[in-house]
Amino acid sequence: MTKVAARPNRKEHSMTEIRAVSTRNAPTVGFSTGTAAPLSQAIVHGDTIYCSGTGPLDPQTRTIVSDDFAEQVRQTLANLVAVVEAAGGSRETILKCTCFVRDVANFPQFNAVYREFFEGNPHFPARTTVIATPHRTGVQVEVECVAAVNRP
Repeated sequence: MTKVAARPNRKEHSMTEIRAVSTRNAPTVGFSTGTAAPLSQAIVHGDTIYCSGTGPLDPQTRTIVSDDFAEQVRQTLANLVAVVEAAGGSRETILKCTCFVRDVANFPQFNAVYREFFEGNPHFPARTTVIATPHRTGVQVEVECVAAVNRP
């Protein structure tokens, strides 16, 4: 007969705090309705930041910054970093981006602006880019990310 060893007593582990992040330095409205969307700009769990998708809206006017694709990408990435910073991270702690581009013809330009934006980081974030239709008319790009919290 095989004996099964008793499991040692395990301390109960409390769930790590979950914190919602909101900043006025990035758009806070839904793309499709112009009203508050049922989401957080980001959620922090432990040392990880999970950012919702953001697009090329000016944080103050909540309007699309330009019809120019490169300008939309720059604003989208700036909005994303504003949320990451509000959550305690930085451009350098972005680990993974998921990018949504409306038109495949814009992919080379997206890649160039993305490269320029993250140039100088110790690493380029891992990335997935999907050709998809963002929710709001005129929006040509949206990006979400996972980042790490800066630790002293």
